[in-house]
Amino acid sequence: MLTSTKEMLAKARDGGYAVGAFNVENAEMVFAAVAAAKTCKAPVILQTTPSTLRYLPPACFAGMAQAAAGKAAVPVALHLDHGDSLELVRACLEAGYTSVMFDGSGLPFEENAAQTARAAELARSFGACCEGELGAIGGKEDSLQAQADGYTDPDQAAQFAALSGADSLAVAIGTAHGIYQTPPKLDLGRIPLLAAKTGLPLVLHGASGLSDATVREAVAKGMAKVNFATELRQAFTKGVRAALAAQPQSFDPKKYLAQGQRCVQQLIEHKIQVCGGIGQA
Repeated sequence: MLTSTKEMLAKARDGGYAVGAFNVENAEMVFAAVAAAKTCKAPVILQTTPSTLRYLPPACFAGMAQAAAGKAAVPVALHLDHGDSLELVRACLEAGYTSVMFDGSGLPFEENAAQTARAAELARSFGACCEGELGAIGGKEDSLQAQADGYTDPDQAAQFAALSGADSLAVAIGTAHGIYQTPPKLDLGRIPLLAAKTGLPLVLHGASGLSDATVREAVAKGMAKVNFATELRQAFTKGVRAALAAQPQSFDPKKYLAQGQRCVQQLIEHKIQVCGGIGQA
């Protein structure tokens, strides 16, 4: 059974670790993430972006997530990552998602807070949770592209938390989505200030490409949820390519996709360890 992220992230924040949140693109990645969580005895969050949901609708991912979580003795949540409209938020909640994000970071502050508040109210009506974002996190993920908007201001974040009613908050500390072309200029010292001002579990976007040491430090300073996407795609594709290179005559998708699944599971197990999630289920 799928669970919400509210208790999951509160425990992580209070326990000094982070829950790994992994963007899944297909059935193989869904089952890889849950298998990794079971191996690590850790909670896990499965995520889909708007462009992924144009590939397969929310009901498909909800069904796969329910099937994978049904036999798992660990908490599993299904989350909409970077929801770009209230319509998509509602569609995901109706399909069975237990957590949603409304990304209004490109909007003026007041409009972002107001729209996020609507998403949070909608989520609560379904017994789900809502993540907001303040301070645009730059880079490109799927069809989502944004310019970095400096760093999230702690005082403004406190105001946003009060106005929006969000259950967790994605903040800008210098990370970016996608592949880093140059080393990011991170302000990790801002994390405990943001945590203290908002009282909310904080979310780190753009973790793919950061060193393990950097992720560990961000978690130690207060990040309760860490998102991974690009590295998972790279791992899956690398596995499939290796399988086809080893057996170029292969035409059974189940065989070469299984290699991609194994690579993703191995990577997720490592990321859970980096986030301090092993044994936290």
